[in-house]
Amino acid sequence: MAQAQGFGKRYVKAFLKGFFVAVPVTVTFLDRVACVARVEGASMQPSLNPGGRQASDVVLLNHWSIRNYDVQRGDIVSLV
Repeated sequence: MAQAQGFGKRYVKAFLKGFFVAVPVTVTFLDRVACVARVEGASMQPSLNPGGRQASDVVLLNHWSIRNYDVQRGDIVSLV
């Protein structure tokens, strides 16, 4: 029985270590490199959501290009 408690304690400790490493890395990646967003509504038609359908499009927002000022004519820029 003591061996089972030791195994459970090791499992929880390993999980918490991984959790406290993965969360900051994920948040930093989503903030600095790229993230996924949904585009809803008619504001971006006809480029996104063509035909006035009710479904939303999914886009990848590239934060890395904006930080390096690598924006060119024809790029779609998202503002919050």
